[in-house]
Amino acid sequence: MRYELLKYLKSSIDRDWLQYDEAENNLQSDRQNNSQELYQLTQVRLQQISASVAERSPKLAVVIVEANPVKFLAAFLAGVIAEVDLFIGDLAWQQREWEQILSLVDPDLVFTSQSTTQDLINRIRTKVQNLTQCQSNSFEQPLIMIPTGGTSGKIRFAMHTWDTLIASVTGWQNYFNCQKINSFCTLPLHHVSGLMQFMRSFITQGNLVICPYKAVPTKQITLNQQDYFISLVPTQLQFLIETVPNWLTKFGTVLLGGAPPRRSLLDTARAYNISLALTYGMTETASGVVILQSRDFLAGNNSSGRVLPHAQIKLKPVDKQTGLIQINCTSLCLGYYPQPFNSSQPFVTDDLGYFDQDSYLYLVGRNSHKIITGGENVFPAEVESAIWATNLVKDVCVVGIPDQKWGQAVTAVYVPAQSKPNLALIKENIQSQLAAYKQPKHWIEIDSLPRNDRGKINYQKLKALLQFQN
Repeated sequence: MRYELLKYLKSSIDRDWLQYDEAENNLQSDRQNNSQELYQLTQVRLQQISASVAERSPKLAVVIVEANPVKFLAAFLAGVIAEVDLFIGDLAWQQREWEQILSLVDPDLVFTSQSTTQDLINRIRTKVQNLTQCQSNSFEQPLIMIPTGGTSGKIRFAMHTWDTLIASVTGWQNYFNCQKINSFCTLPLHHVSGLMQFMRSFITQGNLVICPYKAVPTKQITLNQQDYFISLVPTQLQFLIETVPNWLTKFGTVLLGGAPPRRSLLDTARAYNISLALTYGMTETASGVVILQSRDFLAGNNSSGRVLPHAQIKLKPVDKQTGLIQINCTSLCLGYYPQPFNSSQPFVTDDLGYFDQDSYLYLVGRNSHKIITGGENVFPAEVESAIWATNLVKDVCVVGIPDQKWGQAVTAVYVPAQSKPNLALIKENIQSQLAAYKQPKHWIEIDSLPRNDRGKINYQKLKALLQFQN
């Protein structure tokens, strides 16, 4: 792979496929050749890795913590070409997170432009190594470790390989029936949803534009949007609809994933005739394994779509309609570092769903978030959807809290839409929409819900907030 991939990267310079302006000026044709910069910087990183191999051992562990996309991609490609173990990091991680990471791996190299991050890692390394023996990789092939699980409070690395990432790209190509995939990337590259946009464009000889979503309204972006995929999470879609809705309508496909979207947001996107494609996937599967074609969305379908060619999904029955989603796919990771999965078993998710008669997958919610109250099952997503529909909240999350009488009590943690909330009106509006046992018994008003940059609730922080409220 070493020489073939480097040769391929060099040959890609002429078509100048990568657009990114660090100064966040306009993305136009008079910019520098980022494709050439990527190739040159990849060679520099390769030399640094080669020097470390000579000094230490042929199997290195390399950590990448870069905010600059070109620097990140150069380190990533150099690691893949050199066949070392890559650990992708997040610049937002602080001491607690790095203590978790460094208890798993003692990196031979850290590629980062942030001196504060490097200093933090250096301070923690000796302390952690004295407490915990770092794990070693027993796999023969080089691994690409992508972080996941941050919202649960414990970071894990999904162990991918170049082959599992390529399998995901091939599945997308076949599903959308396209040879080249052009991507407009607004998501961080250290997330699987951002990294796979690079992989799709790079492998298929498509173009890649990297641009922070909040910078979009201030830029003059020159490209044929009809030929591009743009991937968003619900918070980004909401922002862009509010600021540049007509710009969004020009994209051939607007992929939406990362967190469950509320129904009103989908209705708004449909009203603007945005070619939305809902997706279902995760870090473990190298992004989406179920996608709703935009034509189906515009026709009124709100499912997650149909299963991609490289994947199989079965449901382990929970009740008459829903089941626990189990996945087999060629893009599935090998396990959580350093423990491998049982390759003979499907990957069992925490997600509940069902298929309709036309093989569209509908998500119901997380099994671990399911609330059992008085012997009845309540799925928070259904209750949240009803509360959102009142248009009287800015944000809401429904959870179960311990209750002596009911086992768990349905509880709505919400941010009111107005400074003087009318809780009685919210309750009145959902009364005819939900069975009595599904309606919240407790309502907790707060200023903001703890969400990450993909819009997902941080349940560990929410639990702490609830304990504080009590």
